[in-house]
Amino acid sequence: LFMPTSPQFYRVLTQLCYWPLLVLVTLWHSLPSSEPASLPTSLSLLFWVLPLLFPLTGLVRGKPYTHAWANFILMLYFLHALTTLWTHPDERVWAALELLFAVGAFIGATGFARYKGRELGLGLKKLKDQD
Repeated sequence: LFMPTSPQFYRVLTQLCYWPLLVLVTLWHSLPSSEPASLPTSLSLLFWVLPLLFPLTGLVRGKPYTHAWANFILMLYFLHALTTLWTHPDERVWAALELLFAVGAFIGATGFARYKGRELGLGLKKLKDQD
């Protein structure tokens, strides 16, 4: 399996998946829900959109560290998509798109953090190399 080692490839992949994920989540949670116990739209947007805004500046500026920790946030959307695919058949298209974008952004952010970090000499030192 060939995987590129160019940080630029992974940066583009992150951008191609992160922005559509942000738009998708905003649209999805802005629509009125058919569930009787659903959250108010403003609270739903706050809960689902706000976490995606935290790493935005670092992702736009191409900061490897931000790409690395943004993955923790992306895991929320990955798990939400998997759960929704299983539990809400009427929302499977939304969930499948969320899963696709979350996985793409995760792979892109991981690859960018790894290869850009190496390029900048930001790798973690192994314990045996410190002695």
